[in-house]
Amino acid sequence: MSPPNDTGARPMKAPGTGATLEQWLGYLESIHPSEIDLGLDRVLLVLRRLFRRNPQARIITVGGTNGKGSAVVALEHLLIRSGRSTGAYTSPHLHHYNERVRINGSNVTDSDMVRAFERVEDARGSTTLTYFEFGTLAAFVLFDEAGVDDWVLEVGLGGRLDAVNILDPDLAIITSVDIDHAAFLGDNREAIGFEKAGILRPGIDAIYADIDPPSSVLQQVSAQKVRLERPGETYQLVASEDDVNAAGEFTLRQARYGDQVRIPDTGLPVHSLAAAVVAIRQLEPDLPVAAIESLLAELTLPGRYELLKSMPHVIADVGHNPHAAAWLAARISRQRKPAGRVIAVYAALADKDVEGVARAMEPVVDQWHLAGLDISRGLSCRELGERLADIAGEHPSELSVSVNEALKLALAEATKEDLIVIFGSFYTVAAAREALGK
Repeated sequence: MSPPNDTGARPMKAPGTGATLEQWLGYLESIHPSEIDLGLDRVLLVLRRLFRRNPQARIITVGGTNGKGSAVVALEHLLIRSGRSTGAYTSPHLHHYNERVRINGSNVTDSDMVRAFERVEDARGSTTLTYFEFGTLAAFVLFDEAGVDDWVLEVGLGGRLDAVNILDPDLAIITSVDIDHAAFLGDNREAIGFEKAGILRPGIDAIYADIDPPSSVLQQVSAQKVRLERPGETYQLVASEDDVNAAGEFTLRQARYGDQVRIPDTGLPVHSLAAAVVAIRQLEPDLPVAAIESLLAELTLPGRYELLKSMPHVIADVGHNPHAAAWLAARISRQRKPAGRVIAVYAALADKDVEGVARAMEPVVDQWHLAGLDISRGLSCRELGERLADIAGEHPSELSVSVNEALKLALAEATKEDLIVIFGSFYTVAAAREALGK
């Protein structure tokens, strides 16, 4: 997709002095005709206007199909535990935009976010920026102002042409490569792997967190002489139980350190947590193993296999593609009680592979509640039901106009032995968290 020229007219006037964060976010949604416009030229132009020099901080870029947020939050807090100051940038958010930008583990304030937006607006002139690009530059402004030691940056989409990639990382992490955003990245792992590997730079250290990287990633590693860490090659991730994709404690072993790190089951993807541990041992080798293990034991991330309620257990997960759904199904199969059912509340965006997600989940689901998402990109319950008629139809299913309504029905029919799992998108999980007072 070609970027617009640097002469685009603004659809509306920028918010004035005293404007709220919500007013700014509304403005950001209006200033570019497309939600996604991959390319670095426009963003780089504004970056150069904002900063006279490259950031002096250490930059860690985290890309991948799934597991990025878990790797970011783990590495962010490990760096803080080691005495470093940090800025962390993630997307999307569940409830409040400020969740995307954290300094030393805390969300930035509305006033700080607005001030950063004002600086980006002044710098961009007539250059068009998407909502994500504008927000990425604003995060950079806040991290630079705070003078933090480390910037931990999550790629929004792809890697090679994502706005985050305008900065050269000192360390890159690719958590996984699988099919998602096929319209932009390609419909196979090799094409997508090439895009994800775009965050690599010649001679840097990098980590590929998952097993079986695509050849396109390894080709870029070789061509750029990247020093790559990966499980099964430079480190070992040993499960205390048979299936490394399911629940249980793991042990990370690296021959160079002559010791091991226990990675407890906290509901976050173990390969992402292991990558964060490998990264911190490279970046801050003096951080004791005991400090790493204690931090991992208390680590959580809203919306990632999150327990929202007990008796019956209600689990929420933002997984929205078949790869994430397969991970979720594996965890559920280990956690479900022998006498209990799994009741699924599923709502999704129209551009997602809902059929692939349902196929991955169908073997562990006993009852489906298909809910609608009342947003522009959302599927109605009827549309979702039609697309899944041949998949979820083998088990009883109910249609609900909203996640809230579907959750109420699921709770009304569930016994204490049952497990309710709510999944499909950030919008789905956000609605469930709000309904349950989270």
